[in-house]
Amino acid sequence: MRIARIRKETTVTEQVPIDLSLMDPLIEKYKGKKGNMIPLLQGTQELYGYIPREAFHKLADGTGLKLSDMYGVATFYAQFRLNPVGKHIIKICHGTACHVQNANELSEALEEALKIKDGETTEDGLFTLESVACLGCCSLAPVMMIGDNTSGKLTGPQAVKIVKNIRIAENN
Repeated sequence: MRIARIRKETTVTEQVPIDLSLMDPLIEKYKGKKGNMIPLLQGTQELYGYIPREAFHKLADGTGLKLSDMYGVATFYAQFRLNPVGKHIIKICHGTACHVQNANELSEALEEALKIKDGETTEDGLFTLESVACLGCCSLAPVMMIGDNTSGKLTGPQAVKIVKNIRIAENN
């Protein structure tokens, strides 16, 4: 099951400068190696949390990979992000087991509480909400994952409470 994402058009008002020199060891490690594109994109995303536009250009200059090829791969695979995301990524499973156990209730409750839609990030940059096809925890359906923490057999209010507790912890 593939979850359709509707991307919100965003206007960048203030661009935070990106230190592209952080990519130098990554480029050196994979330069000239066969099949290097995905590891380079993954490593870049690991550095910045997403793949900035400037990073594509640095990768092209440093490795000889074509911009169009890299962009094609980055937009094809759901693992890659082209825009900044929140500090905490909330993944709501919408696989068959979770769907049957009312995963929509979790998504709707979190959208309302956070005032964002699927694929969006809160204004404070703390949370990004994502619907995913499967988290592999079917016996815990419906499931939500935030970072490495998985919570199962949730209701909408329970999911909201978990997120509120994270927000409280962040503000202390």
